[in-house]
This record gives sequence, structure tokens and C-alpha cells, in this order.
Amino acid sequence: MERMEIVAMDERSAVVETTFRAMGTTVSLVSATAAEPASRAADERVRAIFLREEQRLSRLGDDSELRRVNASAGRWVPISDDLERLVRFALTQADRTGGLFDPTMLDAMIAAGHDQDVGAVLAGERGALHPPRPCGRWSEIEVRRGSIRLPPDVGLDLGGVAKGWTADLAAAEAVRAGLAWALVDAGGDLRIAADAPPDRCAIEDPMIANEEAARLRIAAGALASSSTTRRTWGSGLHHVIDPRTGAPSSAPVLRATVWAPSCAEAEVLATWALLTGPRALDRLQCAIATPDGDLMVSFEVAA
Repeated sequence: MERMEIVAMDERSAVVETTFRAMGTTVSLVSATAAEPASRAADERVRAIFLREEQRLSRLGDDSELRRVNASAGRWVPISDDLERLVRFALTQADRTGGLFDPTMLDAMIAAGHDQDVGAVLAGERGALHPPRPCGRWSEIEVRRGSIRLPPDVGLDLGGVAKGWTADLAAAEAVRAGLAWALVDAGGDLRIAADAPPDRCAIEDPMIANEEAARLRIAAGALASSSTTRRTWGSGLHHVIDPRTGAPSSAPVLRATVWAPSCAEAEVLATWALLTGPRALDRLQCAIATPDGDLMVSFEVAA
């Protein structure tokens, strides 16, 4: 998921923004000016949440809970309540999207060349490309209270939905720390908590870096984008896997941006919209960019 620029509005003239690196991207916390203790507490809590969830959900971290689960495929293994909630959410969304959102695409991601962290992949430091690997085994995952069993030879890659999930947690925690409202932007996974003044968010042109295609007004909920023009490492090679083929998507959509009540849900639906194409406009508040330069929208675009 790619970064969405945040542009301050006149009605939100005094804001505080802090940034840090987590989950392979830049995270921003934007909020109204507040008393120093509240601002400091919110920033510390947001950073702590991202650090905690990155350690828990990284598929590459040696001591991550997710890696331990993947290493135990075929056997029951205990999991934390937090991971259980996220996995249950992911499985519900897989069913909701008819499997177009699929948390069991780890092998397909590795086969496509995404076998290291994003920085290494973009630098070309990846293994040899292998034939597409089958996906679609999410319905075989078994979850019971406090434990999970993956099918043999299946691994979870929660990826973007984990980042969106974390943005949701962080935005809510920032408000609990005493902020009147908060906006968390995790590399384009954008979540607003409480009643924020309307903001304008720029959707990048998928073909021209740092150029805007449109701006949206958002005062609540979340936005997320899925794109085949970012995180690429060769012709037709990118991180958006089509679970129907097990290979990088060849859908005639370059980018899909979706609004939803939560960032985790927006992440799921952005993937679904990209793989579904323009028909998604009939069901979602979204914007879809195509290779011929068209931008089709189903929500109001700010002037």
C-alpha cells in the first residue's frame, strides 16, 4: 500500500504531526494541538502499538508470533488473543470477498520473488522466480479459543491487513491518551479517530510519482489503496497476488482506493476492488485508476 499525502485544511490550522518508521513504512500521527502531556503520551502509545504489532505479525522476524505459527503448519499451536482476533477477522473477510482477499498467499508471494523485506525486494535482492503457487486454502484453517492449526505446507501472510489493523488500534489509543481527534497514516493506511475537521487526502497518479490524480475530503473512517505500480521488481512482478492464479495480478486496474469504517476493512476492500475492476464502483466508495489514464470514482472528489 502506498502513501497518501495529508494536506491541512484552513479549518484545521493548528495541528501537530510526528513521524517514525515501522512495518517497513513511514507512520504519521496527526492531531489537534493539545497539552504537552497528552501529545507526548499519544505519540508514545502509538509508537508502542506499532512496535508491538510489528514484532507479533512480521513474517520475517525470527521471534515473531506469526513466524512461529507458520513454522508449525499442520499442528495445533497456541496463539495470543490479539492474533486470534486478527486471524478470525481475516478469515471472515476472505469469505466475504469470495477468496479475493486471501491470507494464505505466503508461498505465492515468495514464488513471485517477494521473499525478503520490501526494501530488499525493491533493491533486487530476491531469490529466483518460481512458478505460481496455488492459494485459496484459507477455508482449511482451524481456529479455536487460544490456538490455531494451519493446513500442512500453508503459511499466513497478513501483510497490509495487519498494518491497517494496527492503524485502527493506534488511532483509538491516541484519543484515549487525551487527544480531541487523531489521524494515523501508516504508509497510506489512513485512519481517523473521533471527530476530526474534514481533511483533503491526495490520491497519487499511479503512473507519475508525486503527482496528484484527485483529492478527497475525509472526516471519519479510513482509506486504503492497493496498486500494481508500487513495490514492483520487474515487468509484471509486484506484490498484489491474484489468488485465482497464484501470480501477480494482471487485472486492468493500476490502483484502487477505498473508504471504509476501519482501516483493516479498507485494506481488504482495496485488494478486492483492484482485482474486481470497475464493477467495484457499484458496491464501494472507491476510486479506480486504469492504464489508459481514466480515474473512475464513486465518492465525492474535492475541488
